[in-house]
Amino acid sequence: AGGVLTLRLLLRSAAAEDPDTARRRFLALAGGVLVAGALAAALGRASLGRALQRAHRPAALPPPIEPVTAPGALQAFEVPGLTPIVVPNPDFYRIDVNLIVPRVQVDGWRLTVTGMVDREVGFTYEDLLGMPLVERYVTIACVSNEVGGGLVGNAAWTGVPLVDLLDRAGVQEDASQIVGRSVDGWTAGFPRELAYDGRDPLVAVGMNGEPLPASHGFPARLIVPGLYGYVSATKWLREIELTTLEAFDAFWIPRGWAKHGPVLTQSRIDVPRPGRVDAGPVMVAGVAWAPHVGIEKVEVRVDDGSWREAETTRPLSHDAWVQWRHRWDAARGRHALQVRATDRTGATQAAELSPPFPDGATGHHQVVVTVV
Repeated sequence: AGGVLTLRLLLRSAAAEDPDTARRRFLALAGGVLVAGALAAALGRASLGRALQRAHRPAALPPPIEPVTAPGALQAFEVPGLTPIVVPNPDFYRIDVNLIVPRVQVDGWRLTVTGMVDREVGFTYEDLLGMPLVERYVTIACVSNEVGGGLVGNAAWTGVPLVDLLDRAGVQEDASQIVGRSVDGWTAGFPRELAYDGRDPLVAVGMNGEPLPASHGFPARLIVPGLYGYVSATKWLREIELTTLEAFDAFWIPRGWAKHGPVLTQSRIDVPRPGRVDAGPVMVAGVAWAPHVGIEKVEVRVDDGSWREAETTRPLSHDAWVQWRHRWDAARGRHALQVRATDRTGATQAAELSPPFPDGATGHHQVVVTVV
């Protein structure tokens, strides 16, 4: 309605002036209206998001029976520009298929476990909060993350172990896939065996010590260490279905993405950024991750020189990334910095560059700097 009214006013103004003046006035006014509309939309969405969180999210969660400890001096480096070892909720990456965050009211919300189970069971939000909660540091990543990209983050997740809910339902022997269904219809599926191989997946209700933000899946979401989000990380979770791998393909699989999505061992340079740096000692630093497996070492190379092992933080868990740093005596000129990680199985990340489709990007992250 605002757009139609504005258009009528602009046309009326244009009709009353000579063509050149009218054209300039029309473009100026139209540009102003577009900017104002964009700002209003952004402010409206932000206000709506805050209002929804105030209206539906509890103020706090019950204390977990297995809490994590805050990162100590050996578990986090203080390097300007380096991504924090635990990413704050407002800075955590988001990937959604819908523009609008689902509005879930806990009064009418229920999580069910269905499909190939001995008995279907359901849980209210209060039921989940009343169960023994655990807290885990887990790094999650999006399969569409490019080499060196930011679609990855580490948080402390609070929730109910997924196997506790599955055991209450009684998983049938022939079930081979666990499918998470969102309130908005989105689905993700992963092999049943991965829930029982020691990776400790969660039905998470908390993130970094507070109830899940609406944008990150309130009231509950799945967190499965070592799997890309497109096969595991269902937000706004409403149903967990037990089925077979042959019987169902989740949202992204018919669109060409791989049926199985293990997170690939990766590393990234956060500092220095591409551009100019001063000659002399330069701190090169970043993060490396191999969830469920863990990072064994990180190495840095300048130009075509030899790989040199970097210093890494003590892991918060095998499911969490580590920070790394390396002191480089930078000589004047143009230089390419590269990083690679080796996981605890002894496998070093692939050097060959490949795009994210269909099962994750590979390659060594490189940053080019000019030393002056």
